[in-house]
Amino acid sequence: MKIDERIARRQHADEEGVIPDYDAISPVVHLSEPVGRGAVIEQLLDVVSPVFDGHPPSDGYVWGPKGTGKSAIIRPLFEGLSRQVGRSESRLYTTTRAAPAPDVNFVYVDARRANSAFALLHTVADTVSSEPVPRQGVGRGAMVKRLQDHVAGTNRHLLVAVDHVGEPETIGVDGVFEQFDDFGEAVGCVAIGRANPTETVVSNRPSTETVHVDAYTQHALAEVLTNRVADGRLRTATTDEQLTALARWAEGDAHDALAALFGAGVTAETRGVERIGPAELATGMEAVPQPSVALGRVIALPTNRKRIVRRLVGLSEANRSSVSTAAEKISEGIDLSRATIERVLYELAESGIIRRLKAGETPATGRPPSRLEPRFPTLVFEQLQAES
Repeated sequence: MKIDERIARRQHADEEGVIPDYDAISPVVHLSEPVGRGAVIEQLLDVVSPVFDGHPPSDGYVWGPKGTGKSAIIRPLFEGLSRQVGRSESRLYTTTRAAPAPDVNFVYVDARRANSAFALLHTVADTVSSEPVPRQGVGRGAMVKRLQDHVAGTNRHLLVAVDHVGEPETIGVDGVFEQFDDFGEAVGCVAIGRANPTETVVSNRPSTETVHVDAYTQHALAEVLTNRVADGRLRTATTDEQLTALARWAEGDAHDALAALFGAGVTAETRGVERIGPAELATGMEAVPQPSVALGRVIALPTNRKRIVRRLVGLSEANRSSVSTAAEKISEGIDLSRATIERVLYELAESGIIRRLKAGETPATGRPPSRLEPRFPTLVFEQLQAES
C-alpha cells in the first residue's frame, strides 16, 4: 500500500463504514502483485534465471505450510514470465551464440484441477497446442508424443509450474517430476507443495533447486490484510487494530486470516450492520476450524461431491449426528442415492475435508456412529457457492 493510502485509511477511520467487497478479501482470490514476498520472488527468479541467458529451464521445488502465499506468488510470477519472456517473438543473442536461443513457454497448472498424471500432461499439452487436445481415446503416450513434437517443432522449451502437489486429492511430488523426466532438458518443472524436500524424491535430485516459504510474520500478514481492504470503499469497514488482531490470531496463515475476515463481513451483512465489530470478527474467526483445510481444495471438488458438501454444511448439528443420518437428509431432493452419498461422506472424511467425531456408544458390529464436522471455513464456502 502506498504512503498516501495508509494516511487516508487513518484519516477517514471515523467515516461511515461499509461491508467489504467479498472478492477483495476472498482467501481463494490472489492479487496480481504479491505483498511482502519480494525475497521469495527473487529466489524464484534465480531458479528460472537460465532462461534469461538462453539455457534450458531448471527444475525447482517450492515448499512451505498452508497459507504462506505460495500460490499467490507462483501464479502471477508465471503469468508475468509468460507475458515478458515466453510470448516474445524476439531472439536472444550472446557473444558466444550465433544462433537464436530457444524461446520458453511458461505454463501454470493447478494439480487440484489436473489431479492425475494423464490430466497433468493433457493440461500442459492443451495449453501450448494451437489445436484442442482430445481427452477421450488417448493415453499418456499420446500426450508425451504431442509435447515432444511441440518442443521439437517450435524450438521452444517448457517450464511448467505444478501447484498444490501432494495433497490428498492430487498427484504427489514424486509423480509430478516423473511425468517430465521423459523430456530431458526440454521441459523443466517447478513443483509447489508442503512436504519437506527430504521426504520426497527431491532429496535424490541434487540439480533441483528448492525454495522454502516461511509462514508470514505478524506484521507481514497485517500488511497483506491491509492491502486487501485498501481499495476505496473497503477502508472504513475494519480498523487497523482488528487487522492486527486477525494477523496475531492466524499465526502466519493468510488463508485463515482472510477466511475469518470474509466470514466477519458475511456476518455483518447478515446482521445489517455497516461495520465489522468485535462480535462479527469473533464469529468470523469461530467459523474457521483449527486446523483448517484450504478452501481451494473444497472448491475444486467434482460437482456432485461439492453438492453433497454444500448440503452437509446446511444441515443442523442434529442432522449431522451420524453419517447415515446426514446421508439420509442430504439425499432428500438430490439425484444421488443414499448409499452413494454415504460413501462420499466417508471418503471426504478420509481426505480430511470433513471430520468424523465419535457420537454415543460404539455398536458391536459395523462402523461406529459419528457426528460430521466440516474442516473448512463454512461461511466463506456458503457465500462463494451462493454467488456461483
